[in-house]
Amino acid sequence: MTNGLSVIDFFNMETDFATEFRRLLNTIKTAKVDNELKTIMLTSAMLAEGKSTVSVFLALTAAKKGMKTLLLDADLRRPTVHRFFGQNRNNGLAEILAGDAVSKNVIRKTSLDKLYIITAGCAVSNPSELFDSRAIGNLVTELKFYYDLIVIDAPPVIPVSDPMLLAQEVDGVLLVVKAGETQREVVRRATEI
Repeated sequence: MTNGLSVIDFFNMETDFATEFRRLLNTIKTAKVDNELKTIMLTSAMLAEGKSTVSVFLALTAAKKGMKTLLLDADLRRPTVHRFFGQNRNNGLAEILAGDAVSKNVIRKTSLDKLYIITAGCAVSNPSELFDSRAIGNLVTELKFYYDLIVIDAPPVIPVSDPMLLAQEVDGVLLVVKAGETQREVVRRATEI
């Protein structure tokens, strides 16, 4: 299930790659909006556009910059956050939403100071039904009290409705687009949704 290796072991803040994530984090922190952007949902139009990778590296960057950060894997259909950290996915968001666990029992501390994760949890046959409950809103509200930044890796917006239900509960949404590959019409449709 786990190989013991974590993305933390390979992340170097001095690379050009990391510089781009520092810029993205700065843009989020200095955005001119009515309220502080404390909960950010990352999504994409379609599958395989890199939203999970961007979510993980944004969370790593925030933690390295001293922000107490929670990375929440809300992609219950194709979760990947647990793999980045060499962990199993069980006992996570699905269990919280189903009422079988409370957040304090599923939050995992990583080897990086100030970075915590909640995995997607066990596989479920009805992810949309779990998101329809008020449990997700209550969870986000509760977690905002404890963290400087919550990065939420959500499913893509075109294939499923989960991100739209979750978007109502967050402060901001970042749409990840695979440069040079995602068609303009697809991006346009995703932004309309």
